Amino acid sequence: MARPARKALIGAPSAARSRGLRRHAFPRSAVALFLALLVALSLAVLYRAAVSRSLGTSWSWGWDSLALPSFATSQEEEGAEGDDLDSEDLKLERVLKKASMRDNTVILTTLNAAWASPGSLIDLFIDSFRSGVRTNLLLKHLVIVAFDWKAYEECVKIHPYCFALGTDGVDFSEEKRFLTSGYLEMMWRRLDFLRLVLEKGYNFIFSDADIMWFRNPFPHFYPDVDFQIACDHYVRNATDLRNIANGGFSYVKSNERSIEFYSFWYSSRLRYPGYHDQDVFNAIKHDPYIVHIGLTFKFLSTKYFGGFCEPSRDLNEVCTMHANCCIGLQSKIHDLKIMMEDWRSYLSLPPNLKRLQISTWRVPQNCR
Repeated sequence: MARPARKALIGAPSAARSRGLRRHAFPRSAVALFLALLVALSLAVLYRAAVSRSLGTSWSWGWDSLALPSFATSQEEEGAEGDDLDSEDLKLERVLKKASMRDNTVILTTLNAAWASPGSLIDLFIDSFRSGVRTNLLLKHLVIVAFDWKAYEECVKIHPYCFALGTDGVDFSEEKRFLTSGYLEMMWRRLDFLRLVLEKGYNFIFSDADIMWFRNPFPHFYPDVDFQIACDHYVRNATDLRNIANGGFSYVKSNERSIEFYSFWYSSRLRYPGYHDQDVFNAIKHDPYIVHIGLTFKFLSTKYFGGFCEPSRDLNEVCTMHANCCIGLQSKIHDLKIMMEDWRSYLSLPPNLKRLQISTWRVPQNCR
């Protein structure tokens, strides 16, 4: 309820009362009250001084430190938060620019602490570039995006281009089991980050860190296509919507169509709660909106971009192999190590034996 005006509460004095007040400006009762208040105030001042000396400088009146300091702190925090956002944006711009190819293309992967420990997936991932055919030079275009500080610390030990991605207080450092809430949050955070990279004008190849790179993939990408994605299962036609896409490997060009598509894809998580980005893509690939925005997209053949779901059989053709259709970090590591052994055995063969295609994968084993 609104507080009445002070004048309304007191009321206007009558003329007679005004004359009486002038004649008796200081009645005895008022004088007595004034003296009592003066004595009480003096005692209060003396008491405060005594207590202040006994408690030291930390003591203060209650209202001295209530609202204003906390408000000032909030403003400082908001300012610092804005500065941090600007700083992170500049850091991202810097690392993308340093790593990019002449046409503004970068290679991206994401990493958390569980995948970053020595001997874990990130070591295998980088080792595959060094062991592949014409892939070693691609490392200088790779940006590793760390989901947590531990992963970032490990990244800077082994690679020049690392970026720490803020995760709004969510802990992504532990292994995220497939389709758990933590896994879903991490996948959608990743997708939103990829949209940001496109908005900054960079094309990208995105690769999960459990994908081994054996050959340069660029000769097997389609020219003049906005969006290309690998498959768990491929039906021998790059435009067939029956292909089952896998979000772990994609090549995307930055333009208005791809940016709008990634925004649409990300917002579609609300239409399909509890599903990860890959399943949502396999749903929205039929949506007329994709035709409406003019996005061109194709599926990549498992002949070149295979995985445990559907391996690339010919080691003379394979570009990448993904530890998909596999749950559990240790199972992935076990089978990927065997895969790297198989690859090195293939490389050691003389050219005439390579052409005979006598080499084959011994995996999956634990990932069956």
